[in-house]
Amino acid sequence: MAGRGTPATALLDKQKVAYALHSYEHDPRHESYGLEAAEALGIAPGRVFKTLVADVDGRLAVGVVPVTGQLDLKALAAAVGGKKAKMADVAAAERATGYVAGGISPLGQRKRLPVALDASAQAFETIYCSAGRRGLEVEIAPADLVRLTQAVVAPISA
Repeated sequence: MAGRGTPATALLDKQKVAYALHSYEHDPRHESYGLEAAEALGIAPGRVFKTLVADVDGRLAVGVVPVTGQLDLKALAAAVGGKKAKMADVAAAERATGYVAGGISPLGQRKRLPVALDASAQAFETIYCSAGRRGLEVEIAPADLVRLTQAVVAPISA
């Protein structure tokens, strides 16, 4: 698996975590990166998770939710010990994570941000999330994602 070149895959390799990479041709006209991934890879959209960066009480935090839902900002704030959350500015999210929007991975981010994973992930043996590039998904066990990101598991999807 080595040599596929994102900070997310480098972290997985370094930690010797089992994962699978799935790539597809990204269409910039597609309205939803996550739904595009589910369609292209032929998997149920509920198993594909998007990584969203929010500003919680003035500090950035990450919510990882199914592409079929929306991030519940109030629930994310509560999960990471804050009071109020709003979506982060795209440029701030890209700077903090080291990834471009639409390809932000919860793994291997430039700065370690608090992460909350939606509780629905626990229903699956493996879930898919961005591997750090548009058109590249990593399939990983939810428990490994939680361990590597030190995520809180909470119902954060609306």
